[in-house]
Amino acid sequence: QVQLVESGGGLVQPGGSLRLSCATSGTIFSIYNMRWHRQASGKERELVAAISNGGTTSYADSAKGRFTISRDNAKNTVYLQMNSLKPEDTAVYYCNADIQLFRLANYRSYWGQGTQVTVSS
Repeated sequence: QVQLVESGGGLVQPGGSLRLSCATSGTIFSIYNMRWHRQASGKERELVAAISNGGTTSYADSAKGRFTISRDNAKNTVYLQMNSLKPEDTAVYYCNADIQLFRLANYRSYWGQGTQVTVSS
């Protein structure tokens, strides 16, 4: 059974930093794109950052210059380094990955359970 488990969320003051991690467990063949999304209370879930298996990254405008997505393919783990955090970054952050369970299988999208990030003084 494939699971994505996020960690690293918490309470931080404005201007502070947090590093989120998302580890993939279970038997898999390969992981294609990995992404971080977030959902603030009362708002729709939005894509924050994405990284391909080759390391190509993309960011939402709100994250550019402040957040950095990276991955360790040997550990099947994706990270999100968040700097200069603002109160409007407060949300539940979810990781998402396109995973191939075995060779020739289709990629399927898997989600983590989410980790709360609260930016407040």
